[in-house]
Amino acid sequence: MFSVYVLQHTETKQFYIDRTNDLRRRLKEHNALQQKATKRNSGGWILIYAEAYRSNDGAVKLELRLKQHGRSKQELLRRAESSQIN
Repeated sequence: MFSVYVLQHTETKQFYIDRTNDLRRRLKEHNALQQKATKRNSGGWILIYAEAYRSNDGAVKLELRLKQHGRSKQELLRRAESSQIN
């Protein structure tokens, strides 16, 4: 099982999009400062969206579409924002 996921930093509100075959492990790695792209001096990363795929091919296609910063990413972030618990 492969997942495409979106993280948001608790302080900077920055988004990070990636894919993995072990979502729990990856989230722990991001928050343990083990990933260069998500290393920050303070705050942490929270999972705001994840979508599962049986094959890596489907996950790769969605990840690339979201990283192109087009309409797909805007729609996803809008849905994620409206579903957040206050």
